[in-house]
Amino acid sequence: MTLRGRTAAAAAALIVVATLAVGGPANAAPPPGVTHAENPRVPEGAVWTEAYFPSADHSGVELHADVLRPANLPAHARTPVILAVGPYFGHAGQTGPEGWAQAGPSNRFADFTSGTGLFARGYTYVMVDLRGFGGSTGCLDWVGPGEQADVEAAIRWAASRPWSTGRVGMYGKSYDAVTGLVGNNLRLGALKAVVAQEPVWNMYDYLFSNAVPRPNVTGTPNAYNGIATIAPLADDTDRYKANAGYESGHPECLTDNLTNNNNPDLDSPYWRARNLAANARGTSTPLFITQGFIENNTKPEDVEEYLGNHHGVERGWMGQWEHVRGNETNSQGQLLQGRAGFFDEVMRFYDRYLKGIRPAVQDPAFAIEDNTAAWRAQPAWPTPSSRTTANLSNGAYVDDGVASALAAPAGQQWDMEHYTDPGLVSVQGFAADAHSYFSWSTPAPSRVRITATPRITLTASAPGNVMVRLWDVAPDGTAVMFDENVALIERAGRLAFDLKSTDWTFAAGHQLGVQIGTIGSGSWRDTPSGNTIEVTRARLSLALQNPRFDVPTQGERSPFLDTYLRQYTRTLTDIGAGTFPLALHR
Repeated sequence: MTLRGRTAAAAAALIVVATLAVGGPANAAPPPGVTHAENPRVPEGAVWTEAYFPSADHSGVELHADVLRPANLPAHARTPVILAVGPYFGHAGQTGPEGWAQAGPSNRFADFTSGTGLFARGYTYVMVDLRGFGGSTGCLDWVGPGEQADVEAAIRWAASRPWSTGRVGMYGKSYDAVTGLVGNNLRLGALKAVVAQEPVWNMYDYLFSNAVPRPNVTGTPNAYNGIATIAPLADDTDRYKANAGYESGHPECLTDNLTNNNNPDLDSPYWRARNLAANARGTSTPLFITQGFIENNTKPEDVEEYLGNHHGVERGWMGQWEHVRGNETNSQGQLLQGRAGFFDEVMRFYDRYLKGIRPAVQDPAFAIEDNTAAWRAQPAWPTPSSRTTANLSNGAYVDDGVASALAAPAGQQWDMEHYTDPGLVSVQGFAADAHSYFSWSTPAPSRVRITATPRITLTASAPGNVMVRLWDVAPDGTAVMFDENVALIERAGRLAFDLKSTDWTFAAGHQLGVQIGTIGSGSWRDTPSGNTIEVTRARLSLALQNPRFDVPTQGERSPFLDTYLRQYTRTLTDIGAGTFPLALHR
Protein backbone atom coordinates (compact mmCIF):
# COMPACT_ATOMS: atom_id res chain seq x y z
CA MET A 1 0.00 0.00 0.00
CA THR A 2 1.30 3.49 -0.83
CA LEU A 3 1.94 6.10 1.85
CA ARG A 4 -1.13 8.00 0.65
CA GLY A 5 -3.19 4.81 0.85
CA ARG A 6 -1.98 4.02 4.36
CA THR A 7 -2.78 7.60 5.43
CA ALA A 8 -6.31 7.40 4.01
CA ALA A 9 -6.89 4.02 5.64
CA ALA A 10 -5.67 5.34 8.98
CA ALA A 11 -7.98 8.36 8.72
CA ALA A 12 -10.94 6.12 7.90
CA ALA A 13 -10.09 3.87 10.84
CA LEU A 14 -9.94 6.92 13.10
CA ILE A 15 -13.47 7.92 12.11
CA VAL A 16 -14.72 4.37 12.72
CA VAL A 17 -13.02 4.19 16.13
CA ALA A 18 -14.41 7.62 17.05
CA THR A 19 -17.92 6.54 16.09
CA LEU A 20 -17.65 3.40 18.19
CA ALA A 21 -16.28 5.40 21.10
CA VAL A 22 -19.10 7.95 20.97
CA GLY A 23 -21.59 5.10 21.03
CA GLY A 24 -19.90 3.41 23.98
CA PRO A 25 -21.74 1.51 26.69
CA ALA A 26 -24.46 3.61 28.30
CA ASN A 27 -23.93 2.04 31.72
CA ALA A 28 -20.27 3.04 31.95
CA ALA A 29 -19.23 5.72 34.47
CA PRO A 30 -20.03 9.25 33.24
CA PRO A 31 -17.21 11.77 32.94
CA PRO A 32 -16.19 13.50 36.18
CA GLY A 33 -17.25 17.08 36.75
CA VAL A 34 -20.22 19.26 37.61
CA THR A 35 -23.67 18.55 36.15
CA HIS A 36 -26.66 20.79 35.51
CA ALA A 37 -28.37 19.37 38.61
CA GLU A 38 -25.41 20.56 40.70
CA ASN A 39 -24.99 23.94 39.00
CA PRO A 40 -27.74 25.41 36.77
CA ARG A 41 -25.12 27.28 34.75
CA VAL A 42 -23.98 23.98 33.29
CA PRO A 43 -26.06 23.13 30.18
CA GLU A 44 -28.40 20.20 30.46
CA GLY A 45 -26.81 17.06 29.07
CA ALA A 46 -23.27 18.24 29.82
CA VAL A 47 -20.63 17.79 32.54
CA TRP A 48 -18.35 20.75 33.28
CA THR A 49 -14.68 20.76 34.21
CA GLU A 50 -11.95 23.39 34.08
CA ALA A 51 -8.43 22.99 32.70
CA TYR A 52 -5.22 25.01 32.30
CA PHE A 53 -2.41 24.72 29.76
CA PRO A 54 0.42 26.93 28.43
CA SER A 55 0.21 29.05 25.32
CA ALA A 56 2.26 27.94 22.32
CA ASP A 57 4.73 30.86 22.31
CA HIS A 58 6.66 29.73 25.44
CA SER A 59 5.89 33.11 27.04
CA GLY A 60 4.69 31.65 30.34
CA VAL A 61 1.09 32.63 29.57
CA GLU A 62 -1.36 30.17 31.12
CA LEU A 63 -4.66 29.62 29.34
CA HIS A 64 -7.91 28.62 30.99
CA ALA A 65 -10.54 26.36 29.44
CA ASP A 66 -14.09 25.40 30.37
CA VAL A 67 -14.80 21.91 29.09
CA LEU A 68 -18.34 20.60 28.55
CA ARG A 69 -18.49 16.86 27.92
CA PRO A 70 -21.61 14.84 27.03
CA ALA A 71 -23.11 13.56 30.29
CA ASN A 72 -24.54 10.46 28.63
CA LEU A 73 -21.16 9.10 27.57
CA PRO A 74 -18.58 7.23 29.61
CA ALA A 75 -15.53 9.12 30.79
CA HIS A 76 -13.26 7.38 28.27
CA ALA A 77 -15.49 8.06 25.23
CA ARG A 78 -13.60 9.91 22.52
CA THR A 79 -15.55 12.63 20.70
CA PRO A 80 -14.86 15.39 18.21
CA VAL A 81 -14.38 18.81 19.82
CA ILE A 82 -16.06 22.10 18.99
CA LEU A 83 -13.74 24.85 20.20
CA ALA A 84 -14.47 28.54 20.83
CA VAL A 85 -11.56 30.87 21.69
CA GLY A 86 -12.07 34.50 22.64
CA PRO A 87 -12.35 37.31 25.19
CA TYR A 88 -16.01 36.77 26.15
CA PHE A 89 -15.98 33.53 28.16
CA GLY A 90 -15.25 34.93 31.65
CA HIS A 91 -17.30 33.36 34.43
CA ALA A 92 -18.56 36.74 35.66
CA GLY A 93 -19.90 37.85 32.27
CA GLN A 94 -19.14 38.37 28.62
CA THR A 95 -18.47 42.12 28.52
CA GLY A 96 -19.14 43.04 32.15
CA PRO A 97 -20.51 41.58 35.38
CA GLU A 98 -23.83 39.86 34.69
CA GLY A 99 -24.94 39.26 38.27
CA TRP A 100 -24.22 35.54 38.42
CA ALA A 101 -24.52 34.12 41.92
CA GLN A 102 -22.36 31.10 41.18
CA ALA A 103 -19.26 30.46 39.07
CA GLY A 104 -19.82 28.42 35.96
CA PRO A 105 -19.21 28.20 32.22
CA SER A 106 -20.18 31.12 30.02
CA ASN A 107 -23.57 30.99 28.33
CA ARG A 108 -22.28 32.93 25.31
CA PHE A 109 -23.20 30.19 22.86
CA ALA A 110 -25.87 28.42 24.88
CA ASP A 111 -28.15 28.96 21.87
CA PHE A 112 -25.74 26.88 19.81
CA THR A 113 -25.23 24.01 22.24
CA SER A 114 -28.94 23.71 23.02
CA GLY A 115 -30.21 24.51 19.53
CA THR A 116 -28.08 21.79 17.95
CA GLY A 117 -28.41 19.15 20.68
CA LEU A 118 -24.62 19.22 20.61
CA PHE A 119 -23.97 16.94 23.58
CA ALA A 120 -26.58 14.36 22.63
CA ARG A 121 -24.97 14.27 19.19
CA GLY A 122 -21.68 13.23 20.76
CA TYR A 123 -19.61 16.41 20.67
CA THR A 124 -17.44 17.97 23.37
CA TYR A 125 -17.56 21.76 23.61
CA VAL A 126 -14.55 23.75 24.88
CA MET A 127 -14.33 27.50 25.61
CA VAL A 128 -10.82 28.94 25.97
CA ASP A 129 -10.05 32.41 27.33
CA LEU A 130 -7.57 34.38 25.25
CA ARG A 131 -4.62 35.79 27.18
CA GLY A 132 -5.64 38.57 29.53
CA PHE A 133 -9.28 37.50 29.70
CA GLY A 134 -11.26 35.30 32.07
CA GLY A 135 -9.00 32.79 33.80
CA SER A 136 -5.98 33.25 31.50
CA THR A 137 -2.86 35.26 32.27
CA GLY A 138 -0.89 37.52 29.94
CA CYS A 139 -1.40 40.85 28.18
CA LEU A 140 -4.28 41.10 25.71
CA ASP A 141 -2.98 41.29 22.16
CA TRP A 142 -5.74 42.28 19.62
CA VAL A 143 -5.32 39.13 17.50
CA GLY A 144 -1.56 39.54 17.32
CA PRO A 145 1.17 36.87 17.54
CA GLY A 146 0.39 36.24 21.22
CA GLU A 147 -3.31 35.55 20.68
CA GLN A 148 -2.49 33.53 17.58
CA ALA A 149 -0.24 31.38 19.78
CA ASP A 150 -3.18 30.98 22.17
CA VAL A 151 -5.36 29.69 19.34
CA GLU A 152 -2.65 27.25 18.30
CA ALA A 153 -2.26 25.97 21.86
CA ALA A 154 -6.03 25.57 22.24
CA ILE A 155 -6.36 23.53 19.04
CA ARG A 156 -3.42 21.30 19.90
CA TRP A 157 -4.64 20.83 23.48
CA ALA A 158 -8.20 19.96 22.44
CA ALA A 159 -6.93 17.48 19.85
CA SER A 160 -4.56 15.74 22.28
CA ARG A 161 -6.98 15.01 25.14
CA PRO A 162 -7.68 11.35 25.87
CA TRP A 163 -11.40 12.06 25.36
CA SER A 164 -10.82 13.66 21.94
CA THR A 165 -10.81 11.96 18.53
CA GLY A 166 -8.14 14.48 17.53
CA ARG A 167 -10.56 16.23 15.16
CA VAL A 168 -11.37 19.84 16.14
CA GLY A 169 -13.84 22.37 14.75
CA MET A 170 -14.01 26.05 15.70
CA TYR A 171 -17.16 28.11 16.25
CA GLY A 172 -17.72 31.79 16.91
CA LYS A 173 -19.25 35.12 16.04
CA SER A 174 -17.47 38.47 15.97
CA TYR A 175 -14.20 38.28 17.98
CA ASP A 176 -14.39 34.53 18.46
CA ALA A 177 -15.13 34.21 14.73
CA VAL A 178 -11.86 36.08 14.13
CA THR A 179 -10.02 33.44 16.15
CA GLY A 180 -11.53 30.84 13.84
CA LEU A 181 -9.93 32.66 10.89
CA VAL A 182 -6.67 32.62 12.85
CA GLY A 183 -7.09 28.88 13.34
CA ASN A 184 -7.39 28.37 9.60
CA ASN A 185 -4.33 30.53 8.97
CA LEU A 186 -2.26 28.40 11.38
CA ARG A 187 -2.52 25.39 9.03
CA LEU A 188 -2.88 22.80 11.80
CA GLY A 189 -3.87 19.31 10.77
CA ALA A 190 -6.12 18.78 13.78
CA LEU A 191 -8.40 21.67 12.79
CA LYS A 192 -10.96 20.20 10.39
CA ALA A 193 -13.68 22.88 10.13
CA VAL A 194 -14.30 26.54 11.04
CA VAL A 195 -17.64 28.34 11.43
CA ALA A 196 -17.03 32.12 11.53
CA GLN A 197 -20.03 34.46 11.79
CA GLU A 198 -19.52 38.17 11.07
CA PRO A 199 -15.74 38.31 11.68
CA VAL A 200 -13.21 41.07 11.03
CA TRP A 201 -11.04 39.96 8.11
CA ASN A 202 -8.22 42.41 8.77
CA MET A 203 -7.95 43.82 12.29
CA TYR A 204 -6.75 47.19 10.98
CA ASP A 205 -10.11 47.79 9.34
CA TYR A 206 -11.94 47.84 12.65
CA LEU A 207 -9.98 50.89 13.86
CA PHE A 208 -8.84 52.64 10.65
CA SER A 209 -9.75 53.08 6.99
CA ASN A 210 -6.74 53.83 4.81
CA ALA A 211 -5.04 55.85 7.60
CA VAL A 212 -8.25 57.64 8.66
CA PRO A 213 -9.19 56.67 12.24
CA ARG A 214 -12.64 55.41 13.09
CA PRO A 215 -14.45 56.90 16.12
CA ASN A 216 -13.68 53.74 18.13
CA VAL A 217 -9.90 53.90 17.60
CA THR A 218 -9.38 54.33 21.33
CA GLY A 219 -12.85 53.33 22.54
CA THR A 220 -12.53 49.72 21.44
CA PRO A 221 -9.12 49.09 23.07
CA ASN A 222 -10.50 50.71 26.22
CA ALA A 223 -13.54 48.43 26.09
CA TYR A 224 -11.37 45.32 25.90
CA ASN A 225 -9.21 46.67 28.72
CA GLY A 226 -12.42 46.81 30.74
CA ILE A 227 -13.35 43.23 29.82
CA ALA A 228 -9.84 42.07 30.74
CA THR A 229 -10.20 43.51 34.25
CA ILE A 230 -13.62 42.09 35.14
CA ALA A 231 -13.38 40.72 38.67
CA PRO A 232 -13.84 36.97 39.11
CA LEU A 233 -16.70 35.56 41.16
CA ALA A 234 -16.39 34.84 44.86
CA ASP A 235 -16.56 31.07 44.42
CA ASP A 236 -14.13 30.85 41.50
CA THR A 237 -11.09 28.73 42.29
CA ASP A 238 -7.97 30.35 43.69
CA ARG A 239 -6.12 29.59 40.47
CA TYR A 240 -8.82 31.23 38.36
CA LYS A 241 -8.86 34.29 40.65
CA ALA A 242 -5.09 34.67 40.50
CA ASN A 243 -5.08 34.50 36.71
CA ALA A 244 -8.07 36.84 36.39
CA GLY A 245 -6.16 39.50 38.32
CA TYR A 246 -3.20 39.46 35.94
CA GLU A 247 -4.10 42.66 34.05
CA SER A 248 -4.80 44.59 37.23
CA GLY A 249 -1.34 43.65 38.46
CA HIS A 250 0.27 44.52 35.10
CA PRO A 251 -1.06 47.96 34.14
CA GLU A 252 1.39 48.09 31.23
CA CYS A 253 -0.86 45.54 29.49
CA LEU A 254 -3.65 48.10 29.38
CA THR A 255 -1.56 51.10 28.34
CA ASP A 256 0.25 49.08 25.65
CA ASN A 257 -3.07 47.91 24.24
CA LEU A 258 -4.08 51.53 23.72
CA THR A 259 -0.75 52.69 22.33
CA ASN A 260 -0.16 49.75 20.01
CA ASN A 261 -3.57 49.98 18.37
CA ASN A 262 -3.38 53.73 17.73
CA ASN A 263 -1.17 53.25 14.68
CA PRO A 264 -2.59 54.35 11.30
CA ASP A 265 0.13 52.65 9.20
CA LEU A 266 -1.42 49.59 7.52
CA ASP A 267 2.00 48.47 6.27
CA SER A 268 3.63 48.43 9.70
CA PRO A 269 4.81 45.08 11.11
CA TYR A 270 2.15 45.41 13.81
CA TRP A 271 -0.72 45.42 11.33
CA ARG A 272 0.84 43.00 8.85
CA ALA A 273 0.76 40.36 11.59
CA ARG A 274 -2.96 41.06 12.04
CA ASN A 275 -3.96 41.12 8.37
CA LEU A 276 -5.81 37.81 8.38
CA ALA A 277 -6.98 38.11 4.78
CA ALA A 278 -3.46 38.46 3.40
CA ASN A 279 -2.14 35.75 5.72
CA ALA A 280 -4.81 33.25 4.58
CA ARG A 281 -2.94 32.62 1.33
CA GLY A 282 -2.81 28.91 0.52
CA THR A 283 -4.89 27.75 3.52
CA SER A 284 -7.46 25.00 3.15
CA THR A 285 -9.47 24.34 6.34
CA PRO A 286 -13.17 23.87 5.42
CA LEU A 287 -14.76 27.24 6.18
CA PHE A 288 -18.39 28.28 6.79
CA ILE A 289 -18.89 32.06 7.06
CA THR A 290 -21.68 34.58 7.45
CA GLN A 291 -21.28 38.21 6.38
CA GLY A 292 -23.74 41.09 6.27
CA PHE A 293 -23.09 43.39 3.32
CA ILE A 294 -24.75 46.30 5.15
CA GLU A 295 -23.18 45.37 8.52
CA ASN A 296 -22.99 48.36 10.86
CA ASN A 297 -20.15 46.79 12.88
CA THR A 298 -17.77 44.18 11.43
CA LYS A 299 -18.03 45.41 7.87
CA PRO A 300 -17.44 43.42 4.65
CA GLU A 301 -13.91 44.67 4.08
CA ASP A 302 -11.25 42.21 2.86
CA VAL A 303 -13.74 39.31 2.82
CA GLU A 304 -13.15 38.84 -0.91
CA GLU A 305 -9.38 38.79 -0.37
CA TYR A 306 -9.68 36.22 2.42
CA LEU A 307 -11.91 33.92 0.38
CA GLY A 308 -9.67 34.35 -2.65
CA ASN A 309 -6.56 33.41 -0.68
CA HIS A 310 -8.28 30.46 1.02
CA HIS A 311 -8.22 27.38 -1.23
CA GLY A 312 -10.28 24.90 0.78
CA VAL A 313 -13.99 24.10 0.95
CA GLU A 314 -16.04 27.27 1.43
CA ARG A 315 -19.61 27.70 2.56
CA GLY A 316 -21.39 30.91 3.38
CA TRP A 317 -24.51 32.94 4.06
CA MET A 318 -24.12 36.53 2.84
CA GLY A 319 -26.86 39.13 2.77
CA GLN A 320 -28.49 42.31 3.97
CA TRP A 321 -28.28 42.15 7.76
CA GLU A 322 -26.55 43.68 10.77
CA HIS A 323 -24.21 42.13 13.36
CA VAL A 324 -26.30 39.05 14.15
CA ARG A 325 -26.02 35.26 14.37
CA GLY A 326 -27.49 32.92 11.79
CA ASN A 327 -30.13 31.63 14.21
CA GLU A 328 -31.20 34.93 15.83
CA THR A 329 -34.78 36.17 15.69
CA ASN A 330 -36.47 39.44 16.59
CA SER A 331 -39.47 39.94 18.88
CA GLN A 332 -41.81 39.03 16.00
CA GLY A 333 -40.04 35.73 15.48
CA GLN A 334 -38.42 36.79 12.21
CA LEU A 335 -35.00 35.35 11.49
CA LEU A 336 -32.62 38.31 11.45
CA GLN A 337 -30.60 36.84 8.60
CA GLY A 338 -33.79 35.79 6.85
CA ARG A 339 -32.82 32.21 6.08
CA ALA A 340 -34.03 29.16 8.00
CA GLY A 341 -31.99 26.18 9.15
CA PHE A 342 -28.68 27.69 10.22
CA PHE A 343 -27.95 25.18 12.97
CA ASP A 344 -28.99 22.28 10.73
CA GLU A 345 -26.53 23.42 8.05
CA VAL A 346 -23.79 24.02 10.60
CA MET A 347 -24.16 20.54 12.05
CA ARG A 348 -24.19 18.92 8.61
CA PHE A 349 -20.94 20.81 8.01
CA TYR A 350 -19.38 19.64 11.29
CA ASP A 351 -20.64 16.06 10.88
CA ARG A 352 -19.07 15.94 7.43
CA TYR A 353 -15.62 17.17 8.43
CA LEU A 354 -15.38 16.03 12.06
CA LYS A 355 -17.18 12.67 11.85
CA GLY A 356 -16.94 11.77 8.18
CA ILE A 357 -20.74 11.61 7.77
CA ARG A 358 -21.81 12.61 4.29
CA PRO A 359 -24.96 14.77 4.52
CA ALA A 360 -28.27 13.52 3.20
CA VAL A 361 -29.20 17.13 2.33
CA GLN A 362 -27.24 19.03 -0.30
CA ASP A 363 -26.82 22.61 0.91
CA PRO A 364 -25.70 25.32 -1.51
CA ALA A 365 -22.09 26.37 -1.13
CA PHE A 366 -23.19 30.00 -0.81
CA ALA A 367 -26.67 31.36 -0.10
CA ILE A 368 -26.80 35.08 -0.90
CA GLU A 369 -29.45 37.75 -0.38
CA ASP A 370 -29.20 40.92 -2.46
CA ASN A 371 -30.86 44.27 -1.78
CA THR A 372 -34.11 43.15 -3.43
CA ALA A 373 -34.36 40.47 -0.70
CA ALA A 374 -34.05 37.72 -3.32
CA TRP A 375 -31.97 34.73 -2.23
CA ARG A 376 -29.85 32.75 -4.67
CA ALA A 377 -27.44 29.81 -4.53
CA GLN A 378 -23.91 30.09 -5.90
CA PRO A 379 -20.92 27.74 -5.98
CA ALA A 380 -18.65 30.54 -4.69
CA TRP A 381 -18.64 34.25 -3.94
CA PRO A 382 -18.17 36.40 -5.89
CA THR A 383 -19.02 35.02 -9.33
CA PRO A 384 -19.06 38.08 -11.61
CA SER A 385 -20.27 37.85 -15.20
CA SER A 386 -17.97 40.65 -16.33
CA ARG A 387 -15.75 43.42 -15.06
CA THR A 388 -15.65 47.03 -16.15
CA THR A 389 -13.82 50.27 -15.38
CA ALA A 390 -15.83 53.49 -15.32
CA ASN A 391 -14.00 56.68 -16.22
CA LEU A 392 -15.36 59.32 -13.84
CA SER A 393 -15.69 63.09 -14.28
CA ASN A 394 -13.03 65.51 -13.08
CA GLY A 395 -14.13 67.74 -10.23
CA ALA A 396 -13.18 69.54 -7.02
CA TYR A 397 -14.35 69.75 -3.41
CA VAL A 398 -13.48 71.54 -0.18
CA ASP A 399 -12.08 69.14 2.42
CA ASP A 400 -13.76 70.69 5.44
CA GLY A 401 -15.22 67.53 7.00
CA VAL A 402 -18.84 68.70 7.14
CA ALA A 403 -19.90 65.96 9.59
CA SER A 404 -16.84 65.84 11.82
CA ALA A 405 -18.64 67.56 14.69
CA LEU A 406 -21.32 64.88 14.58
CA ALA A 407 -18.95 61.96 15.08
CA ALA A 408 -19.27 59.75 18.15
CA PRO A 409 -17.73 61.18 21.36
CA ALA A 410 -14.03 60.43 21.76
CA GLY A 411 -14.56 58.76 25.13
CA GLN A 412 -17.28 56.35 24.02
CA GLN A 413 -16.32 52.68 24.46
CA TRP A 414 -17.60 49.69 22.53
CA ASP A 415 -16.37 46.19 22.00
CA MET A 416 -16.84 44.24 18.78
CA GLU A 417 -20.21 42.91 19.94
CA HIS A 418 -21.85 46.26 20.67
CA TYR A 419 -20.53 48.92 18.30
CA THR A 420 -23.18 50.92 16.43
CA ASP A 421 -22.07 52.87 13.37
CA PRO A 422 -23.12 56.55 13.56
CA GLY A 423 -23.94 56.25 9.86
CA LEU A 424 -25.02 58.81 7.30
CA VAL A 425 -25.30 62.02 9.30
CA SER A 426 -24.07 64.38 6.60
CA VAL A 427 -26.20 67.04 4.96
CA GLN A 428 -24.48 66.16 1.67
CA GLY A 429 -26.42 64.75 -1.22
CA PHE A 430 -26.56 67.32 -4.03
CA ALA A 431 -24.33 67.47 -7.08
CA ALA A 432 -23.87 71.22 -6.73
CA ASP A 433 -22.60 70.95 -3.12
CA ALA A 434 -19.09 72.41 -2.71
CA HIS A 435 -18.19 69.57 -0.36
CA SER A 436 -18.41 66.93 -3.10
CA TYR A 437 -19.21 66.28 -6.73
CA PHE A 438 -20.91 63.46 -8.65
CA SER A 439 -20.35 61.33 -11.72
CA TRP A 440 -23.32 59.49 -13.20
CA SER A 441 -23.75 56.35 -15.24
CA THR A 442 -26.20 56.17 -18.08
CA PRO A 443 -29.42 54.37 -17.09
CA ALA A 444 -28.99 50.61 -16.83
CA PRO A 445 -30.59 49.02 -19.93
CA SER A 446 -31.53 45.92 -17.89
CA ARG A 447 -31.18 44.60 -14.37
CA VAL A 448 -27.54 44.41 -13.32
CA ARG A 449 -25.81 43.60 -10.05
CA ILE A 450 -22.66 45.21 -8.65
CA THR A 451 -20.89 42.48 -6.71
CA ALA A 452 -17.48 41.83 -5.14
CA THR A 453 -15.31 44.82 -4.11
CA PRO A 454 -15.39 48.12 -6.03
CA ARG A 455 -12.04 49.93 -6.23
CA ILE A 456 -11.41 53.63 -6.84
CA THR A 457 -8.26 55.14 -8.35
CA LEU A 458 -7.80 58.91 -8.66
CA THR A 459 -5.31 61.75 -8.80
CA ALA A 460 -5.65 64.39 -6.04
CA SER A 461 -4.14 67.87 -6.30
CA ALA A 462 -3.48 68.40 -2.57
CA PRO A 463 -3.26 66.55 0.75
CA GLY A 464 -6.41 65.97 2.75
CA ASN A 465 -9.19 63.41 3.01
CA VAL A 466 -11.43 61.80 0.43
CA MET A 467 -14.71 59.92 0.71
CA VAL A 468 -16.24 57.91 -2.13
CA ARG A 469 -19.90 56.88 -1.99
CA LEU A 470 -21.93 54.81 -4.43
CA TRP A 471 -25.64 55.56 -4.92
CA ASP A 472 -28.43 53.59 -6.59
CA VAL A 473 -30.50 56.37 -8.21
CA ALA A 474 -34.06 55.82 -9.45
CA PRO A 475 -35.46 57.90 -12.35
CA ASP A 476 -37.29 60.17 -9.87
CA GLY A 477 -34.07 60.99 -7.99
CA THR A 478 -34.73 58.71 -5.03
CA ALA A 479 -31.32 57.27 -4.17
CA VAL A 480 -29.85 54.76 -1.75
CA MET A 481 -26.23 55.03 -0.64
CA PHE A 482 -25.07 51.40 -0.69
CA ASP A 483 -21.29 51.58 -0.45
CA GLU A 484 -18.62 53.95 0.84
CA ASN A 485 -15.07 54.23 2.08
CA VAL A 486 -12.53 56.92 2.86
CA ALA A 487 -8.80 57.49 2.64
CA LEU A 488 -6.16 59.93 3.78
CA ILE A 489 -4.46 61.75 0.92
CA GLU A 490 -0.98 62.03 2.41
CA ARG A 491 0.42 63.94 -0.56
CA ALA A 492 -0.76 65.16 -3.92
CA GLY A 493 -0.73 62.45 -6.57
CA ARG A 494 -2.19 59.06 -7.37
CA LEU A 495 -4.29 57.19 -4.80
CA ALA A 496 -6.19 53.88 -4.91
CA PHE A 497 -8.33 52.07 -2.35
CA ASP A 498 -11.14 49.52 -2.03
CA LEU A 499 -14.70 50.25 -1.03
CA LYS A 500 -16.66 47.69 0.98
CA SER A 501 -17.63 44.42 -0.65
CA THR A 502 -21.21 44.55 -1.86
CA ASP A 503 -24.02 42.69 -3.62
CA TRP A 504 -26.45 45.29 -4.95
CA THR A 505 -28.89 44.85 -7.83
CA PHE A 506 -29.94 47.83 -9.98
CA ALA A 507 -33.34 47.87 -11.65
CA ALA A 508 -33.52 48.73 -15.34
CA GLY A 509 -33.47 52.52 -15.77
CA HIS A 510 -31.54 53.17 -12.55
CA GLN A 511 -28.23 55.04 -12.57
CA LEU A 512 -25.09 54.66 -10.53
CA GLY A 513 -24.07 57.87 -8.80
CA VAL A 514 -20.44 58.15 -7.68
CA GLN A 515 -19.90 60.87 -5.08
CA ILE A 516 -16.36 62.07 -4.36
CA GLY A 517 -15.71 64.62 -1.64
CA THR A 518 -14.84 65.41 1.93
CA ILE A 519 -15.72 62.94 4.68
CA GLY A 520 -19.39 63.42 5.49
CA SER A 521 -20.10 60.70 8.01
CA GLY A 522 -19.85 60.11 11.73
CA SER A 523 -18.25 56.76 10.91
CA TRP A 524 -14.78 58.32 10.86
CA ARG A 525 -12.85 60.80 12.99
CA ASP A 526 -11.00 62.69 10.30
CA THR A 527 -8.91 65.84 10.55
CA PRO A 528 -10.09 68.16 7.73
CA SER A 529 -7.29 69.83 5.78
CA GLY A 530 -9.33 72.81 4.59
CA ASN A 531 -7.79 72.36 1.14
CA THR A 532 -9.66 72.58 -2.11
CA ILE A 533 -8.84 69.27 -3.74
CA GLU A 534 -9.09 68.83 -7.49
CA VAL A 535 -9.68 65.27 -8.66
CA THR A 536 -8.64 64.07 -12.10
CA ARG A 537 -8.27 60.71 -13.89
CA ALA A 538 -10.68 59.02 -11.50
CA ARG A 539 -11.62 55.44 -12.37
CA LEU A 540 -13.98 53.03 -10.64
CA SER A 541 -13.39 49.30 -11.13
CA LEU A 542 -16.56 47.21 -10.85
CA ALA A 543 -17.50 43.53 -10.98
CA LEU A 544 -20.93 43.00 -12.56
CA GLN A 545 -23.26 40.01 -12.40
CA ASN A 546 -26.31 39.14 -14.48
CA PRO A 547 -29.31 38.45 -12.19
CA ARG A 548 -30.98 36.64 -15.07
CA PHE A 549 -29.00 33.52 -14.24
CA ASP A 550 -29.67 33.48 -10.50
CA VAL A 551 -30.55 30.10 -8.98
CA PRO A 552 -33.19 30.74 -6.28
CA THR A 553 -32.82 29.24 -2.81
CA GLN A 554 -34.94 29.52 0.33
CA GLY A 555 -34.80 32.69 2.41
CA GLU A 556 -36.95 35.63 3.45
CA ARG A 557 -36.31 39.36 3.63
CA SER A 558 -33.82 40.25 6.35
CA PRO A 559 -35.59 42.73 8.69
CA PHE A 560 -32.57 45.05 8.86
CA LEU A 561 -32.76 45.75 5.12
CA ASP A 562 -35.75 48.06 5.61
CA THR A 563 -34.00 49.82 8.49
CA TYR A 564 -30.97 50.39 6.28
CA LEU A 565 -33.08 51.71 3.39
CA ARG A 566 -34.78 54.22 5.72
CA GLN A 567 -31.42 55.41 7.04
CA TYR A 568 -29.59 55.71 3.74
CA THR A 569 -32.20 56.91 1.24
CA ARG A 570 -32.07 60.52 0.01
CA THR A 571 -33.45 62.51 -2.91
CA LEU A 572 -30.71 63.66 -5.25
CA THR A 573 -31.00 66.54 -7.73
CA ASP A 574 -29.05 67.79 -10.76
CA ILE A 575 -28.67 64.21 -11.99
CA GLY A 576 -26.74 64.11 -15.23
CA ALA A 577 -27.53 62.05 -18.31
CA GLY A 578 -24.50 59.88 -17.60
CA THR A 579 -20.96 59.62 -18.92
CA PHE A 580 -20.26 55.90 -18.53
CA PRO A 581 -22.36 52.77 -19.04
CA LEU A 582 -23.73 50.49 -16.32
CA ALA A 583 -24.19 47.40 -18.42
CA LEU A 584 -22.92 43.86 -18.70
CA HIS A 585 -20.42 43.07 -21.43
CA ARG A 586 -21.96 41.00 -24.15
